Amino acid sequence: MSHRVAPIDQPITFEVDGETLTAQDGDTVASAFVAAGRTTLSRSIKYHRPRGPFCLSGGCAQCLVRIDGVPNQYACQTPVASGMRVERQNAFPDASIDVLQASDLVFQKWFNHHEFLAGVPLIEKVLVQVARKLSGLGVLPDKGSTPPEPAVSESIEVAIVGGGAAGLSAARTLVERSVPFVLFEREQVCGGRLLTGTEAAAPAPVMPSGGWTRMGASVVGLFADDGRPFLAVVQRGRLHLVFYKQLLLAHGGQPTLLAFPNNDLPGIYASRAVSRLIRKHGVVPGKRIAVVGEGDEARELAKLISSVGAEPVAVGGVPVRAHGLRAVQAVTVSLGGKTEKVECDAIALCAPLTPAFELARAAGARVGWDSRAKVFTVLADASGECAPNTWVAGELRGPMSAAAAAEQGMVAAETISKVRQAP
Repeated sequence: MSHRVAPIDQPITFEVDGETLTAQDGDTVASAFVAAGRTTLSRSIKYHRPRGPFCLSGGCAQCLVRIDGVPNQYACQTPVASGMRVERQNAFPDASIDVLQASDLVFQKWFNHHEFLAGVPLIEKVLVQVARKLSGLGVLPDKGSTPPEPAVSESIEVAIVGGGAAGLSAARTLVERSVPFVLFEREQVCGGRLLTGTEAAAPAPVMPSGGWTRMGASVVGLFADDGRPFLAVVQRGRLHLVFYKQLLLAHGGQPTLLAFPNNDLPGIYASRAVSRLIRKHGVVPGKRIAVVGEGDEARELAKLISSVGAEPVAVGGVPVRAHGLRAVQAVTVSLGGKTEKVECDAIALCAPLTPAFELARAAGARVGWDSRAKVFTVLADASGECAPNTWVAGELRGPMSAAAAAEQGMVAAETISKVRQAP
């Protein structure tokens, strides 16, 4: 029951498992798939349960597909191109009807193939081969990869990771203080939830002047060489070793998948994935969308859903169980002291992000448990300093509004500029 807010005016055709689909120019493979009313985009690695897109931000593995002969590509991060060939992987004969899902029916509790008949001569080897065929993340590419280009080594003054509310605010502040920096953003455009979120009071995204940003640059690690810290950055397939003097981490986190039975059914999305589909791609993932979880975010998302002609239901309820065989058909929620089953064709999960604290930990920061939000956050002082020459801002420090994240980014940048000016 998904639909587009407006008719396609710039059509692009591509193939999914040999079938031709039409997308809007600017769609990703995942958004085009959702717009076409499809549900199962992949299968789970072990039990072959159906999977649909969840986060739409490259943070989960539910939309990995084979594109033009290359396996394990993020459908949510890959723009549709004319003539593109997409194959759903890890399924037989295909992802829509996968006979290998029988393993999920046979082993409804659990199954550890490492222990099953382990130690039995011959049978053990056969079972290992069978397990490898039944599970995994696709087969090898059609063509061998070309040798990678040599890594590029470079040195900068200040590095900012993340171009959302906190990162952009910090960048503007450093421009005003005449502090040289480079901002690394994984997406092709900065803004984050400022562009695709639902907060009515969120500040407008303003790009810093001076061309200090690098789009499509994924920071994949933080290391040190002879005591000099550097970021490992992948941009256009090439590795950059970026040595820095000060570092501001403002890359937020990943959507949280709430725990309840059948929470992996296609049609269950992170709340920000739903707002991203609507605001960026003009795709509404259902006619009746259950908006469950955290209250304020749920109410704001419900308003957005209503504005595009869909019906938000069970707004603010606590999910108890999702229902459906191949996709969501209903959800049982606890709401207002009552438990009820509500029919729907999509579910939006509103919950605080899980902070992506790995880079901060690599820099020497400490992580603590936020009992209120039920997530681990990076511990920092009032300025955001969490380790020597390292600051954090925004949702790495816990749930907060976009305005609060922008304020933290500004404070951290002001502190960095003062540190640089100190004798």
